[in-house]
Amino acid sequence: ESSQTAGQGAERPPSPVSIIVLKTSESPLTTALPGRASAFQTAEIRPRVTGIIREIPFKEGSEVKQGDVLYQIEDNTYMAEVAQAKASVAKAEASVPSAEANLARYERLVNSGATQIEYENAKVTLLQAQADVAQTKAALETAEINLDLTKVRAPFDGITSATAFSIGNVVTANQTTALTTLRRIDPIYIDLMESSINLLRLKKAISSGQLGGDTKETGIHLTLEDGTEYKHDGKIDMSDMAVSETTGTFSIRALFENPDDLLLPGTYVRATLTIGKEKGFRIPQRAASRNANGELTAKFVTAENKVETRTFPSSQQSGNAWLVTENVKDGDKLIVDGFQWIADGATVAPVEVTIDDRGIVVMPQQAQPA
Repeated sequence: ESSQTAGQGAERPPSPVSIIVLKTSESPLTTALPGRASAFQTAEIRPRVTGIIREIPFKEGSEVKQGDVLYQIEDNTYMAEVAQAKASVAKAEASVPSAEANLARYERLVNSGATQIEYENAKVTLLQAQADVAQTKAALETAEINLDLTKVRAPFDGITSATAFSIGNVVTANQTTALTTLRRIDPIYIDLMESSINLLRLKKAISSGQLGGDTKETGIHLTLEDGTEYKHDGKIDMSDMAVSETTGTFSIRALFENPDDLLLPGTYVRATLTIGKEKGFRIPQRAASRNANGELTAKFVTAENKVETRTFPSSQQSGNAWLVTENVKDGDKLIVDGFQWIADGATVAPVEVTIDDRGIVVMPQQAQPA
């Protein structure tokens, strides 16, 4: 029976394995950093005039637009002040025409009976009348500003917090307690933490502009808490180059679009940054393993179509692949599927495939059923 089994084994054709042909290329080196989202703008909303809250038109926790009324303070006394200021303007303006006529009269008579001093006095009277108009108009403008300030408006687009005051509460101008807090979260900041060991390399990447672009190669990619990829790429906004003495880390601030409000302040994320480029061979993560010493290993097909395992003592992360520079050359055939069940030395039938950006194996066109 054992000889029959051996005979069957000998007749079995070599197992097909998916392989990719390696070639050297310049690949981006990446680093993954933990981070938290924080609001792009935050403002504590306070009243600038005193009065009783009459109306709170916004819904707590909702989005508001710049200029939307958040609180309406009782405005009847402020309306009365505007009316009073308008009356003062009208009264002041009424005295200007007679002062102008008086000056014109003395101008004609200055050489025929009227004294120079009477002419000068008429001129001063007109100037005073005009100054009174300017003063009352300024008072009217102040009254109108105060009336407008009874509508407490949103200074920018954002999301409101809970309100600390309700209708009927008395509020005072520039009080210490905020009425509500407004946060703008589109765009949104991601505050990343990096160990100081990588500081120099990251500084080089930032200064070269590698982290400031919008393209896939140079942007910063986010992975959300549930493992999904965030669809918008970000860029470095500002980095705090002071290393914390207690943690040995420094913070980097990145800016991301957030049109769907998917990222909220406090959200935990992981960011992948490109910190340089290096020539080498990319070994996809799906084709790589680690041995007992933690070294990267991968299986290859030799010229005789036999399986062999190679070890790579040094490897660097490059997106969803590992970048290696030694123990491999152009044209080597890396096994990317099926290697888990094949022992070293086994004869296999290599089938060349390609791997897309997401690490998924794409079969060659002719191998796919019609």
